[in-house]
Amino acid sequence: MSEITDFDSLRRAMAENGEQPEGPARNARAEQLLAEAERLGIALAVIEALGHQLKVYNYSSEKAKMFVPFARLLRMWDERPEDFDAYETHALHWVFKWMSAGMLDQPHVPLASVEKWLGEMEHRYRLAGHSERAVRSAEFSVAAHVGDVERAERAFAAWLAADRDAMADCHACELHGQGWWQAERGRDAEALEVWAPVLEGEYTCAHEPHTVLASSLLPLLRLGRAEEARAHHLRGFRLVRPMESMRGAYAAHVEFCALSGNEARGLELLAERPAYFTDEGHPRSRLEFLSVAALLMDRLTELGLGGQQVPGPAGREWTAAALADHARVEALALAARFDERNGTRHVSERARARMARRPLVERLPLGVRTARPVSAGAVPKPSAQAPAAAGEPGGPQPAALLAEARRLSETLQPHAVEAWARVAEAAAGPEGLELGARDRAEIADHEAIGLGPEGAEKFEEAAGLYERAGDPGEALAARARAAYVRALAGEVDEALAAVAGPYDRVLSLYADGGTQVPQAAGVLMARARILMRHVHGAEGPVPDGVLTAAEAAVRELLALVEGRAGDDVRLAARVAEGHAMLAELAVRSGDPHGGVELFARAAGEFVAAGLPWFAVEYEARLAGLAHQLDDMAEAERALRAALEHGGPYLEAVGRAQLHLQLAEVVGGRGEDAEAAEHALEASHWADEAGVGPTFGAWARHQLGGYLVRQGRWAEAAEVLESALADLSADTHGDGAVVQTQWWLGDCLSELGEHRDAAERRLQAAETARHWPEQHDHATLAHLAAESLGQAGLHADADRAYARAGALWRELGNVHGLVRSLRARAWLALRAEDGAEAARDLMASALEECADAFDAARDDEVRRRIVAELGDTHRQFGDLLARSAAEDADDDSIRAALDEALSQMSEAVAVFVALGDSALHARTGAELAAGWLESDLGRPAEAAARARAVLGAYADAQSRAGSGAEAEAGHGRLDEPGEHGEGGEHGAYGGGRGGRGPQGDDATARARRAEAEQLLQVAEEQKDR
Repeated sequence: MSEITDFDSLRRAMAENGEQPEGPARNARAEQLLAEAERLGIALAVIEALGHQLKVYNYSSEKAKMFVPFARLLRMWDERPEDFDAYETHALHWVFKWMSAGMLDQPHVPLASVEKWLGEMEHRYRLAGHSERAVRSAEFSVAAHVGDVERAERAFAAWLAADRDAMADCHACELHGQGWWQAERGRDAEALEVWAPVLEGEYTCAHEPHTVLASSLLPLLRLGRAEEARAHHLRGFRLVRPMESMRGAYAAHVEFCALSGNEARGLELLAERPAYFTDEGHPRSRLEFLSVAALLMDRLTELGLGGQQVPGPAGREWTAAALADHARVEALALAARFDERNGTRHVSERARARMARRPLVERLPLGVRTARPVSAGAVPKPSAQAPAAAGEPGGPQPAALLAEARRLSETLQPHAVEAWARVAEAAAGPEGLELGARDRAEIADHEAIGLGPEGAEKFEEAAGLYERAGDPGEALAARARAAYVRALAGEVDEALAAVAGPYDRVLSLYADGGTQVPQAAGVLMARARILMRHVHGAEGPVPDGVLTAAEAAVRELLALVEGRAGDDVRLAARVAEGHAMLAELAVRSGDPHGGVELFARAAGEFVAAGLPWFAVEYEARLAGLAHQLDDMAEAERALRAALEHGGPYLEAVGRAQLHLQLAEVVGGRGEDAEAAEHALEASHWADEAGVGPTFGAWARHQLGGYLVRQGRWAEAAEVLESALADLSADTHGDGAVVQTQWWLGDCLSELGEHRDAAERRLQAAETARHWPEQHDHATLAHLAAESLGQAGLHADADRAYARAGALWRELGNVHGLVRSLRARAWLALRAEDGAEAARDLMASALEECADAFDAARDDEVRRRIVAELGDTHRQFGDLLARSAAEDADDDSIRAALDEALSQMSEAVAVFVALGDSALHARTGAELAAGWLESDLGRPAEAAARARAVLGAYADAQSRAGSGAEAEAGHGRLDEPGEHGEGGEHGAYGGGRGGRGPQGDDATARARRAEAEQLLQVAEEQKDR
């Protein structure tokens, strides 16, 4: 903590404190700084310290503390306005608005005092010559708060009609308030239209777009724009999370979770901010937070989770039901205090309405990891397809249950097993449904199906019942099914032996007319399935004998049933499954093309038979084969068909797998937005299937990558951070972990979170350090150095650049080496007495270019090295020009500028040699040289360089017009460029996109405009 010795050190300390996170610690430091200011005995120092205190209180949970320092400031203004400079005079009037809102948010402040203050504000603004815009905005807030709609509408119209001046809130804040009123009045579309400039980044401030993103969530859901709502939640919550003062916006995100099927994420948000339940510095936002907490708890209770432990106020354990009651009581008590102050019931009515809101969507996948304590999806829900039990009021008669079960089983519909279970329940009930042997056989048969590999004994029981019912063929088919489930349990040889008897007997019985095709087909299908288990269980290449036996069994089945299915769905299914078996055998025999054809045929036959859900497995196999054969169009078609045909019958894990495969296919052809949608669905269904930490983490990894490719940095960062919580080298591979950290580092860098970006990049580099191929290690080290430099950690950045440079040297990558040297040169220049070291590093970069050029044998390689040489001369010139100290003597400054001009001239010459591909690089260097000529008092030379730039673009345009096309690409400009004060971009995998014609045009226009400006300056210099 810096010592306060004078006014300047006080100002530095206040600036440092202003950069600290919001909260009590920052507020306490502001109070200390006020005491230090008072000891200085300078009136303006005290005024500035009071203003600083006001600001940190306003941006914290202790807003109620604002009134005391403001009252003191106002008294000082009234007594000695001359002590205030222009900035503090402006600031004093500016915070009048904070006081108005602050009073309104504190129920202990009488409404009469608020109205009196509003009049005081209007009076003082008029005296200062300010517009009434801010006053009418404050009046609108008062009227809206108490529920006086008529007055609010008048004030709203007057607010918009008044002129914007220096006292008007920033554009972003004003638009938030205007849009909020539209949404409050039920005009959601209009609200979003008002908010658009803030959401698109045209207007921003310390609290925007934070609050607009939060306020937009429910309007978007109400309008059916769920995808935008999801994006706004991920982007907005990231902005709100670290800001203590934004409890109201935080509450809006909790509310969104409660109303979009994301109750578990809502719990996680509550757990992050337990103090929000009890912090009393801003009662209005506490009311909002408690209201949505009650809403969320009520939602959990509705889902059967009232006894679930949940996060709540510190000091005790809470269940959802208990916290719902507590939060509701606290919220309504607070609302009553506001209403007592206001003389209306408006605040309580709004709080009750908010707590009573109903979900707007059943479930909106967010793509982020959520530890669901109990899945809401596991709570029983009424189903239109599940009839009431027999005997219940309105329930079907037992005979109807039997008929429905037989219909479902004979047409192979889903839920046939459940339907037969209801028949069995009805038979055991008080009415005692009379069942024949055949009925009991079918009940046992379907019970066995429901048992899976454990159903062999039940199938044998069914076989006995079929025999007593006089159906020996179906009895043999049941025994064959018993043999097959033994194969499913791993007893393949035993199963094959067990099916031999039924196989021989059913063929004899069929030949004698003692049974029909469906029963014989049942036995032949079971035998073929058992032989296919031999195929599936083979390690390595499948023995020819195994393949031959399985194929013969399948063809025997098809010979029996093909052409005889007619309207019999079961026989049509046998045909389709037989073709799917042949497809599998073709693949195992080394004929993937044959497999594709047969899988497609099988899937088509299932769909034609009205059994699309059976086609899903084979469409998925078809997609995998098509992918292997690089037939991406067929793979995509098959995956889409599988998702469509699976409908509601797909298991969650299967749906997740299909969506992720489809994401990879469409992402591979550049459809990143659609790929992201499928990856999002994959992560959601993985969570529903209980495989979130494994398959779900991989899906989130992929989703994050697709969001990165779209430049959706905040959303991607949330998803990637969520993925990293579960990704592990053991389960997913260290490559996936490194790639996720890499992407996350890119996101954080784009979001300006440079320290965190550096940490992620360093973590990834540490893992990549152990890989045999070191290019990724070098790139990550370079990127980490860039982030460290942008975070102001210059010594750490220099070490990281040195590490990257050593790696680039070992890899023989001159471009990476040269750029690391240039970056270190710029860092050295910032250090005290670092100019000489900076020169040496830049000179080393030139030497490396020269050595690499001499060693190169390929013309294209040499051309790229020449471009790097030009960049280095250009940056060397910039560095020398900036190294001229302002307090140096004129001769020293002139010498530095002369040396800089020499380097810049070298850069121009190099870029001229590269031709049209380096046109923009050349003109940039030429203009830089021209400005140096001007600074050196050489207007003629400066003018000549300006004309050279204009001429270069005229020549280029002439050549383009005559059909002479420039070389494709832009040489060095296709490589990552420089930014800031000559620092290195460092993304060596290539830029995020080429310039394109529009970028070229914009650059050319900017260069020409600058050349005209330089020409004008040069002419003015000549005249002096």
